Amino acid sequence: MTDHTENPQAARRSDATRATILAAARERFAADGYEKATIRAIARDAEIDPSMVMRYYGNKAGLFAAAVSIDPGLPGMPVEPGEAIGRTLVRRFLTLWEENAELTALMRVGVTDPVAADRMQSVLRDQLIPLARRLGPEPEQAPARAALCASTVLGLALTRYVLRFPAAVALGREEIVDWLGPTLQRYLTAPTP
Repeated sequence: MTDHTENPQAARRSDATRATILAAARERFAADGYEKATIRAIARDAEIDPSMVMRYYGNKAGLFAAAVSIDPGLPGMPVEPGEAIGRTLVRRFLTLWEENAELTALMRVGVTDPVAADRMQSVLRDQLIPLARRLGPEPEQAPARAALCASTVLGLALTRYVLRFPAAVALGREEIVDWLGPTLQRYLTAPTP
């Protein structure tokens, strides 16, 4: 194997190959779902040998994880001013959905595929629950609070970006923030009913 630190041209080719594979994988996973997508089909779409996919990503699960990596950066998100966290969170999710086509693909696949669903749940486990724990008056309620927040933002994502309901698509960003921000704020910070 070539040492890429000594050969910048090889490193650029390697990076380009990885990017091509990931682009093909995102499209194939979105079209076929995790179970039906194959390494061979992804390699064919990327116009490379299937062994190259395996070389870079090991297996289909590794490729899927790389193709749909999601890091909303919620645990370290500033939480001040505290009364605006719901609005801030809605804006953060809108930006994520609008800038990452793989999230739409993951949402489509996640509805029926356990591997994709687990990938979506990892965002809840690793991102929303720690944020809810930081903000909520009762840390033990963090999983429930995070699940309520997830149901709201995923419901919006489903209707706006996947199913493309006309009324959901027509809403402006700030309208969405105005509607959903107070709801997420309540889920995260209000006393347990």
